[in-house]
Amino acid sequence: MDIKIIMNVTQFLVSVMLIVVVTVQSRGAGFGGAFGTQGAVFRTRRGVEQVLFRATIGLAVIFIAVSIVSVRVIG
Repeated sequence: MDIKIIMNVTQFLVSVMLIVVVTVQSRGAGFGGAFGTQGAVFRTRRGVEQVLFRATIGLAVIFIAVSIVSVRVIG
């Protein structure tokens, strides 16, 4: 298999997973959170919310890394 295909498929899969995690995470926040109504309330993340938060960060870092490597190797 060619490295271009592997990098493109990897980037596509990571981007789909990132979209899914962000969508699930934003649905948990509720509609009012989009307009800043919960801005004064600070709370800690627990359970699934914390896992989704860390997965979002991890997938974003992986996506950026794969993008940089893709540009360096393919470009």
